Amino acid sequence: MKIIRGFKVRGFILAAAFSAGLGFATSASAQQQPQSYLIDLNSKTVTELGTLGGNYSAALGINDAGRVVGWSLTAGPGNHAFITGPNGMGMRDLGTLGGSGTDSYALGINDAGHVAGWTDTVDGGTFHAFITGPDGMGMRDLGTLGGAHSIANGINDAGQVAGYSFTAGEVYYHAFITGPGGMGIRDLGTLGGAHSIAYGINDAGQVAGQSYTAGGTEHAFITGPDGMGMRDLGTLGGTSSGAHGINDAGQVAGRSTTTGHLFHTHAFITGPDGMGMRDLGTLGGTGSSVANGINDAGQVVGYSHTAGGDTHAFITGPNGAGMMDLNSLVDLPAGAILQTAYGINDTGQVVAVGTIPEPEIYALFLAGLALIGFVARRRKMGGEASSLGEACS
Repeated sequence: MKIIRGFKVRGFILAAAFSAGLGFATSASAQQQPQSYLIDLNSKTVTELGTLGGNYSAALGINDAGRVVGWSLTAGPGNHAFITGPNGMGMRDLGTLGGSGTDSYALGINDAGHVAGWTDTVDGGTFHAFITGPDGMGMRDLGTLGGAHSIANGINDAGQVAGYSFTAGEVYYHAFITGPGGMGIRDLGTLGGAHSIAYGINDAGQVAGQSYTAGGTEHAFITGPDGMGMRDLGTLGGTSSGAHGINDAGQVAGRSTTTGHLFHTHAFITGPDGMGMRDLGTLGGTGSSVANGINDAGQVVGYSHTAGGDTHAFITGPNGAGMMDLNSLVDLPAGAILQTAYGINDTGQVVAVGTIPEPEIYALFLAGLALIGFVARRRKMGGEASSLGEACS
């Protein structure tokens, strides 16, 4: 199973938000503390993963051994990438490439425990994609496509990494793929527009993501093996779409606007090799749903608005059949609500982020899944820092 986002800086920031499957923060959740969970659908057990000493964490990827990666606020300054042991046991700080006070975020993991993500660099003004060795040991800079910044979103079992990077000139960002073991970085181009982002990669090296077209709209794409050729997956009738995950059959999961709806999106799944796009609907709400991950059985996870207007994590059956509220399938700690699921492995383990009511306000937590770091970096550099609200305008 693969784990699985002219514009200037603010476009890159917005893209980063989609990379983490964001865009659903509610006023209620802004008064609660986020926690990371591993849900085992076979045993119906829920494991709270804890933190690296701070108040919150976000679990974003999982492999078939149940090793989880993500990021956590530390006891000191900054957010750090983490990896757990099998079945989510224990949380280890992966550090950064930038020294004290800098950030790192883990977004993908393969079955050998190679981790991919992004980290501040030594100069503290740029962030680069990274890969680790097996079991999360060591962190190696993957470089860029000629620009200052890059991010890794996914990794397959050969250690091929997919993500996106600014190109020379810092105006455009393009999807990339590396060779096995994270060696080399190759520009995947676009669907005719200025920008593209790679989110997921399967064991054949098929990459899924989103790109601007020549007409200026953003569409989901899939490539052939080893990242060769980029094909437009279209939409569910709306103007835009994006792919967030891909399995070894080439089934793609993501989100798309629908006919007559400019802003609301629906989660989708495709058939093998990205053929056809099917609407997965919502959990009863008239708002949005987004698919974040998919396993080799075609089970899809993500989040959806409910009939009551809340945001809940969902899971489907094989091949995207039937969307179910993940909260209804397991016994959670008192007061906890699973708001979004980010990944599912082939054994039926899911990683999700939920909230437990607390008196503290965790302002900007959701944005921090990928966004806080970008904004902070640009502020340090004295560049075009943008607020989340501005980026989404």
